[in-house]
Amino acid sequence: MADKSIIIIGAGLAGLSAGCYAQMNGYRSHIFECHSKPGGVAAWWERRGYLIDGGIHFLMGARPGQSTYNMYRELGTAQADSMVEMTTYGCFIDENSGRRLDVTKDLARLARELKAFSPRDAGIINELVSGARAMQGYDMGEMGLSKPYELMGACDKLNMMWKMRRTFRYFIGKHARPISDYAQSIHDPWLRLFIENLFLPEVPVWFVFMLLGLVADRQMALLKDGCMGFVLPIEKRFKELGGQVTYKSTVQEILVENDCAVGVRLADGSVHRADIVVCAADGYSTIFKMLGGHYLNERIKGRYQNWKLIRPTVIVSFGVAREFQNEPHLSVILLKDPITIGSQRIKGFSLRIFNYGTNFAPLGKTVVQVMFETEWDYWNELQRDRPRYETEKKRLADEVLKRLELHYPGISSQVEVTDVATPYTTWRHTMNYKGAYMGWPADCRSYHG
Repeated sequence: MADKSIIIIGAGLAGLSAGCYAQMNGYRSHIFECHSKPGGVAAWWERRGYLIDGGIHFLMGARPGQSTYNMYRELGTAQADSMVEMTTYGCFIDENSGRRLDVTKDLARLARELKAFSPRDAGIINELVSGARAMQGYDMGEMGLSKPYELMGACDKLNMMWKMRRTFRYFIGKHARPISDYAQSIHDPWLRLFIENLFLPEVPVWFVFMLLGLVADRQMALLKDGCMGFVLPIEKRFKELGGQVTYKSTVQEILVENDCAVGVRLADGSVHRADIVVCAADGYSTIFKMLGGHYLNERIKGRYQNWKLIRPTVIVSFGVAREFQNEPHLSVILLKDPITIGSQRIKGFSLRIFNYGTNFAPLGKTVVQVMFETEWDYWNELQRDRPRYETEKKRLADEVLKRLELHYPGISSQVEVTDVATPYTTWRHTMNYKGAYMGWPADCRSYHG
């Protein structure tokens, strides 16, 4: 296969990984990336000595012996001392009730504390913990992640189902529905919000079970250098394998002959041909723009017209001249008074404190970051008027800092750097449709129009 060539569009995690495995299998691969660096939505940037991390924050299946760890190793990103074990998933704080709950690897403790908050919900609490325990001891590769489904034969599928026999019931029925649906039967309003926000309200119930099981199994890890420390080793591995990557090269068109992709035309007009073209870019850009909408059908049109996208995020980051050594790396804070953005009312946000690595900030200082979901249309319209756009970003940063002051008195006077990334920022760097960092929620059936 050494004479076979592949063009890959996009140097995000998917594109870089595809390139690595192409090189391992004897292909000559060339990645074209519109941005000036790799990573895609696994993004990072520097501001006056602070490393702002806007992408992935933890890894699943991060210990040796797991098939996912073997994949990390193959891609060159499982370096020694690059990960920090997550013994605590995060902290949940409700400003209204004053409740605080730390989610640790101790599932029995989690059950006790949740039942103390809401004895009436003991049944669903037991089910939550039982589901998490059922997921313990499983290699994620045995859950269908070790081989692409489209490459599986009948024997592969039967083998996968056999390995999943103990947990298979969690992947169907009510456990396959969004966790927000599952939580509706909970009596206690705070407990309902807690369950919904263990990850994203749209993810299936089994995914939350799996997260808690992985934490209990010590199979979750934080990235000491954030996205930078995960992405750059994969890029290095790709180049060491002989792959080529060209940055600041936007693919404008995928060239097609006889219904086969044969190359690409870049925005600068240059044409590059290959035996195979792999698009690891956003689906909308691929189908409607690079392919010119020539391969649409009603099913695809319906998805983009009627299915709800993952909502984009606003990321507000502060470089703070203060240490937060004993604070959890993640807190979910339910606000007493919502933050207003246009017609949207933000009732809570995720707070990340990057206190688990030395490269995020200068010695004795810390990056503190708030993230919450928002609306694409508001920010996309606002950015057309740059002064208003910048004014709104500053107002929002001031409002977020005021809320943090309630939890960390004095933080306002210690801020040295402020950075606000909006959905438009995400689109500008990744060209992801409507600034969404992923596509559709795990289960889109409830969003059909």
